[in-house]
Amino acid sequence: MLTVSQNFIVVTAAVIGALLLMETLNRIWPPERRRTYNDLIGWQVSILGTTYAVILGFMLYTVWTSFVEADLNVDREANAVADVYRLADGIPEPQRTQLKFLARSYADAVVKRDWPEMAINREPMQSNAMSTEMWKTVMSVSSGSPTEITAQEHAISELSSLDAYRLTRLLQSTTQLPTVLWCVLLVGGVLTIVSVCAFGAENVKLQMLQVFSFSLLVSLSLVAIADIHRPFRGLIHVSDNAFRQAQRTMQAR
Repeated sequence: MLTVSQNFIVVTAAVIGALLLMETLNRIWPPERRRTYNDLIGWQVSILGTTYAVILGFMLYTVWTSFVEADLNVDREANAVADVYRLADGIPEPQRTQLKFLARSYADAVVKRDWPEMAINREPMQSNAMSTEMWKTVMSVSSGSPTEITAQEHAISELSSLDAYRLTRLLQSTTQLPTVLWCVLLVGGVLTIVSVCAFGAENVKLQMLQVFSFSLLVSLSLVAIADIHRPFRGLIHVSDNAFRQAQRTMQAR
Protein backbone atom coordinates (compact mmCIF):
# COMPACT_ATOMS: atom_id res chain seq x y z
CA MET A 1 0.00 0.00 0.00
CA LEU A 2 1.36 3.39 -1.02
CA THR A 3 1.05 6.83 0.54
CA VAL A 4 0.47 10.04 -1.40
CA SER A 5 4.19 10.85 -1.37
CA GLN A 6 5.08 7.32 -2.49
CA ASN A 7 2.57 7.57 -5.33
CA PHE A 8 4.13 10.86 -6.40
CA ILE A 9 7.62 9.34 -6.30
CA VAL A 10 6.52 6.33 -8.38
CA VAL A 11 4.88 8.50 -11.04
CA THR A 12 7.82 10.91 -11.14
CA ALA A 13 10.34 8.08 -11.40
CA ALA A 14 8.37 6.46 -14.25
CA VAL A 15 8.20 9.71 -16.23
CA ILE A 16 11.88 10.55 -15.68
CA GLY A 17 12.86 6.99 -16.57
CA ALA A 18 10.92 7.16 -19.84
CA LEU A 19 12.52 10.49 -20.78
CA LEU A 20 16.00 9.19 -19.95
CA LEU A 21 15.29 6.12 -22.06
CA MET A 22 14.41 8.29 -25.04
CA GLU A 23 17.48 10.48 -24.53
CA THR A 24 19.75 7.43 -24.31
CA LEU A 25 18.18 5.90 -27.39
CA ASN A 26 18.68 9.15 -29.31
CA ARG A 27 22.37 9.12 -28.42
CA ILE A 28 23.07 5.53 -29.45
CA TRP A 29 20.60 5.45 -32.35
CA PRO A 30 19.96 8.96 -33.75
CA PRO A 31 16.36 9.79 -34.79
CA GLU A 32 17.33 10.45 -38.43
CA ARG A 33 18.54 6.84 -38.72
CA ARG A 34 15.31 5.51 -37.22
CA ARG A 35 13.03 7.38 -39.62
CA THR A 36 13.50 4.75 -42.29
CA TYR A 37 11.82 2.29 -39.89
CA ASN A 38 8.88 4.56 -39.02
CA ASP A 39 6.49 2.62 -41.25
CA LEU A 40 7.34 -0.55 -39.37
CA ILE A 41 7.40 1.04 -35.93
CA GLY A 42 4.24 3.05 -36.58
CA TRP A 43 1.82 0.15 -36.93
CA GLN A 44 3.48 -1.64 -34.03
CA VAL A 45 2.96 1.39 -31.80
CA SER A 46 -0.66 1.58 -32.96
CA ILE A 47 -1.36 -2.09 -32.17
CA LEU A 48 0.54 -2.03 -28.87
CA GLY A 49 -1.09 1.22 -27.79
CA THR A 50 -4.61 0.06 -28.64
CA THR A 51 -4.15 -3.35 -27.02
CA TYR A 52 -2.63 -1.87 -23.87
CA ALA A 53 -5.32 0.82 -23.67
CA VAL A 54 -8.02 -1.87 -23.72
CA ILE A 55 -6.22 -3.90 -21.04
CA LEU A 56 -5.62 -0.85 -18.85
CA GLY A 57 -9.18 0.39 -19.20
CA PHE A 58 -10.58 -3.05 -18.38
CA MET A 59 -8.40 -3.35 -15.28
CA LEU A 60 -9.42 0.09 -14.06
CA TYR A 61 -13.09 -0.73 -14.60
CA THR A 62 -12.74 -4.09 -12.83
CA VAL A 63 -11.01 -2.80 -9.71
CA TRP A 64 -13.33 0.19 -9.44
CA THR A 65 -16.40 -2.05 -9.80
CA SER A 66 -15.06 -4.31 -7.05
CA PHE A 67 -14.45 -1.28 -4.85
CA VAL A 68 -18.01 -0.01 -5.35
CA GLU A 69 -19.44 -3.47 -4.65
CA ALA A 70 -17.44 -3.69 -1.41
CA ASP A 71 -18.70 -0.27 -0.35
CA LEU A 72 -22.31 -1.24 -1.10
CA ASN A 73 -21.94 -4.52 0.80
CA VAL A 74 -20.71 -2.61 3.88
CA ASP A 75 -23.79 -0.38 3.72
CA ARG A 76 -26.02 -3.44 3.60
CA GLU A 77 -24.24 -5.06 6.54
CA ALA A 78 -24.59 -1.91 8.63
CA ASN A 79 -28.29 -1.65 7.76
CA ALA A 80 -28.79 -5.30 8.70
CA VAL A 81 -27.33 -4.89 12.19
CA ALA A 82 -29.40 -1.73 12.71
CA ASP A 83 -32.52 -3.67 11.65
CA VAL A 84 -31.70 -6.42 14.15
CA TYR A 85 -31.51 -3.75 16.84
CA ARG A 86 -34.94 -2.40 15.87
CA LEU A 87 -36.51 -5.86 15.67
CA ALA A 88 -35.36 -6.53 19.24
CA ASP A 89 -38.25 -4.31 20.38
CA GLY A 90 -40.65 -7.02 19.24
CA ILE A 91 -39.23 -9.90 21.30
CA PRO A 92 -39.72 -10.44 25.05
CA GLU A 93 -37.29 -9.81 27.88
CA PRO A 94 -34.56 -10.71 28.74
CA GLN A 95 -33.67 -11.43 25.10
CA ARG A 96 -34.75 -7.92 24.06
CA THR A 97 -32.13 -6.13 26.15
CA GLN A 98 -29.47 -8.71 25.39
CA LEU A 99 -30.03 -8.55 21.61
CA LYS A 100 -29.85 -4.76 21.60
CA PHE A 101 -26.62 -4.86 23.57
CA LEU A 102 -25.13 -7.42 21.17
CA ALA A 103 -26.16 -5.41 18.10
CA ARG A 104 -24.41 -2.33 19.50
CA SER A 105 -21.39 -4.45 20.41
CA TYR A 106 -21.27 -5.84 16.86
CA ALA A 107 -21.14 -2.35 15.34
CA ASP A 108 -18.49 -1.30 17.88
CA ALA A 109 -16.40 -4.39 17.11
CA VAL A 110 -16.54 -3.74 13.36
CA VAL A 111 -15.41 -0.12 13.75
CA LYS A 112 -12.77 -0.63 16.46
CA ARG A 113 -11.42 -4.07 15.56
CA ASP A 114 -12.45 -5.24 12.08
CA TRP A 115 -11.37 -2.16 10.13
CA PRO A 116 -7.89 -1.87 11.68
CA GLU A 117 -7.33 -5.62 11.30
CA MET A 118 -8.48 -5.69 7.68
CA ALA A 119 -6.14 -2.75 6.98
CA ILE A 120 -3.17 -4.97 7.90
CA ASN A 121 -4.54 -8.05 6.11
CA ARG A 122 -5.57 -9.86 9.28
CA GLU A 123 -8.85 -11.76 9.57
CA PRO A 124 -11.15 -10.14 12.19
CA MET A 125 -12.84 -12.50 14.64
CA GLN A 126 -14.65 -10.41 17.26
CA SER A 127 -17.64 -9.47 15.08
CA ASN A 128 -18.11 -13.16 14.29
CA ALA A 129 -18.34 -13.91 18.00
CA MET A 130 -20.95 -11.15 18.41
CA SER A 131 -22.98 -12.63 15.56
CA THR A 132 -22.90 -16.07 17.17
CA GLU A 133 -24.21 -14.62 20.44
CA MET A 134 -27.01 -12.81 18.59
CA TRP A 135 -28.07 -16.09 17.00
CA LYS A 136 -28.15 -17.80 20.40
CA THR A 137 -30.21 -14.98 21.85
CA VAL A 138 -32.81 -14.96 19.07
CA MET A 139 -33.14 -18.75 19.01
CA SER A 140 -33.65 -18.83 22.77
CA VAL A 141 -36.92 -16.88 22.48
CA SER A 142 -39.85 -19.10 23.47
CA SER A 143 -43.10 -19.07 21.55
CA GLY A 144 -45.16 -16.04 22.48
CA SER A 145 -47.68 -13.71 20.90
CA PRO A 146 -48.04 -13.51 17.10
CA THR A 147 -46.18 -10.18 17.19
CA GLU A 148 -43.24 -11.70 19.04
CA ILE A 149 -43.14 -14.68 16.68
CA THR A 150 -43.14 -12.36 13.66
CA ALA A 151 -40.36 -10.23 15.18
CA GLN A 152 -38.30 -13.37 15.87
CA GLU A 153 -38.73 -14.60 12.28
CA HIS A 154 -37.68 -11.23 10.86
CA ALA A 155 -34.70 -11.11 13.23
CA ILE A 156 -33.59 -14.55 12.03
CA SER A 157 -33.86 -13.37 8.43
CA GLU A 158 -31.79 -10.25 9.16
CA LEU A 159 -29.15 -12.28 11.00
CA SER A 160 -28.86 -14.58 7.98
CA SER A 161 -28.33 -11.54 5.75
CA LEU A 162 -25.87 -10.08 8.25
CA ASP A 163 -23.76 -13.24 8.18
CA ALA A 164 -23.76 -13.26 4.37
CA TYR A 165 -22.69 -9.60 4.20
CA ARG A 166 -19.93 -10.12 6.77
CA LEU A 167 -18.57 -13.16 4.92
CA THR A 168 -18.59 -11.19 1.67
CA ARG A 169 -16.73 -8.33 3.37
CA LEU A 170 -14.08 -10.68 4.72
CA LEU A 171 -13.58 -12.24 1.29
CA GLN A 172 -13.39 -8.82 -0.37
CA SER A 173 -10.81 -7.68 2.18
CA THR A 174 -8.39 -10.35 0.93
CA THR A 175 -8.95 -9.96 -2.82
CA GLN A 176 -6.33 -8.40 -5.05
CA LEU A 177 -5.14 -8.57 -8.64
CA PRO A 178 -3.22 -11.78 -9.42
CA THR A 179 0.51 -11.46 -10.03
CA VAL A 180 0.12 -12.51 -13.65
CA LEU A 181 -2.17 -9.53 -14.33
CA TRP A 182 0.34 -7.16 -12.74
CA CYS A 183 2.98 -8.62 -15.05
CA VAL A 184 0.74 -7.95 -18.05
CA LEU A 185 0.16 -4.36 -16.94
CA LEU A 186 3.81 -3.60 -16.23
CA VAL A 187 5.26 -5.34 -19.27
CA GLY A 188 2.61 -3.81 -21.51
CA GLY A 189 3.39 -0.34 -20.19
CA VAL A 190 7.13 -0.76 -20.71
CA LEU A 191 6.67 -2.08 -24.26
CA THR A 192 4.35 0.78 -25.17
CA ILE A 193 6.76 3.43 -23.86
CA VAL A 194 9.76 1.79 -25.56
CA SER A 195 7.87 1.67 -28.87
CA VAL A 196 7.06 5.37 -28.65
CA CYS A 197 10.70 6.16 -27.85
CA ALA A 198 11.87 4.09 -30.83
CA PHE A 199 9.85 6.18 -33.28
CA GLY A 200 12.10 8.42 -35.34
CA ALA A 201 10.43 11.83 -35.14
CA GLU A 202 11.74 14.92 -36.91
CA ASN A 203 10.80 17.12 -33.96
CA VAL A 204 12.58 15.71 -30.89
CA LYS A 205 10.85 18.11 -28.51
CA LEU A 206 7.45 16.99 -29.75
CA GLN A 207 8.46 13.37 -29.26
CA MET A 208 9.62 14.17 -25.73
CA LEU A 209 6.18 15.64 -25.04
CA GLN A 210 4.56 12.47 -26.37
CA VAL A 211 6.79 10.25 -24.24
CA PHE A 212 6.09 12.43 -21.21
CA SER A 213 2.33 12.23 -21.81
CA PHE A 214 2.32 8.46 -22.37
CA SER A 215 4.48 7.69 -19.35
CA LEU A 216 2.48 10.03 -17.11
CA LEU A 217 -0.85 8.52 -18.16
CA VAL A 218 0.36 4.94 -17.84
CA SER A 219 2.01 5.48 -14.44
CA LEU A 220 -1.02 7.33 -13.07
CA SER A 221 -3.32 4.53 -14.23
CA LEU A 222 -1.12 1.85 -12.65
CA VAL A 223 -0.91 3.77 -9.39
CA ALA A 224 -4.70 4.18 -9.37
CA ILE A 225 -5.15 0.43 -9.88
CA ALA A 226 -2.66 -0.29 -7.10
CA ASP A 227 -4.49 2.06 -4.72
CA ILE A 228 -8.00 0.66 -5.19
CA HIS A 229 -7.55 -3.03 -6.05
CA ARG A 230 -7.62 -3.88 -2.31
CA PRO A 231 -10.90 -2.32 -1.07
CA PHE A 232 -10.07 -2.32 2.64
CA ARG A 233 -6.35 -1.54 2.54
CA GLY A 234 -4.18 1.24 1.28
CA LEU A 235 -4.57 4.92 0.61
CA ILE A 236 -8.05 4.61 -0.91
CA HIS A 237 -10.25 2.18 1.01
CA VAL A 238 -13.88 1.56 1.89
CA SER A 239 -14.95 3.76 4.79
CA ASP A 240 -16.59 2.56 8.00
CA ASN A 241 -19.03 5.51 7.95
CA ALA A 242 -22.01 3.21 7.44
CA PHE A 243 -21.31 1.45 10.74
CA ARG A 244 -20.67 4.74 12.51
CA GLN A 245 -24.07 5.88 11.31
CA ALA A 246 -25.57 2.62 12.58
CA GLN A 247 -23.91 3.26 15.96
CA ARG A 248 -25.52 6.71 16.15
CA THR A 249 -28.90 5.26 15.14
CA MET A 250 -28.80 2.60 17.84
CA GLN A 251 -27.59 5.03 20.50
CA ALA A 252 -30.46 7.37 19.71
CA ARG A 253 -33.13 4.72 20.34
